[in-house]
Amino acid sequence: MPAKHEISRDDILALDEYVKVRPDRKRRVTDLKKNRRVSIGPDATFYFESYDTMLHQVQEMLYIEKGGDDQIDDELSAYNSLIPNGRELVATLMFEIDEPVRREKVLATLGGVEETVTITMAGETVTAIPEADIDRTNADGKASSIQFLHFPFTDAQVNAFRDPDTAVTLAIGHQQYGHMTNLTGPVRDALADDFD
Repeated sequence: MPAKHEISRDDILALDEYVKVRPDRKRRVTDLKKNRRVSIGPDATFYFESYDTMLHQVQEMLYIEKGGDDQIDDELSAYNSLIPNGRELVATLMFEIDEPVRREKVLATLGGVEETVTITMAGETVTAIPEADIDRTNADGKASSIQFLHFPFTDAQVNAFRDPDTAVTLAIGHQQYGHMTNLTGPVRDALADDFD
């Protein structure tokens, strides 16, 4: 079945219906996310988004905030842009540092980090494009701890990504945070489903 690229109002369960299936939905999404999570270096984690992860996010926001029908359009506007369009991967990059002082110090050195993220395979490099909603680096050069990134692929790059004999490397090339990792087979299989 082809991947869905947009959540509509018809996809959203009413709150009373969602409450009934919420525990099962949470378990399924937790299982789904296991092969969509990639850590790089000591502090960075990529969470690759999909229709299912974003639908869960929308349902959870409606459940938590209880804004009812008036809230739905805002949630769809916020999260539909993070669903892969069939020729891209989309990731939430989080710098997860629990200790507040260290977090402030690290983020203060990572200005522009969102411009240095790549996926490389078979001599091809896909450079991430940051979500254009707001600037994720402030004027003082401090990076946000959360970045939303789109990786646009050509058909040839999709084929290379799907080839199990080709190494796929996810990297952050920032001068203060230069780390990379090869994607495992299960991660690649999960992410390959995002392509049409």
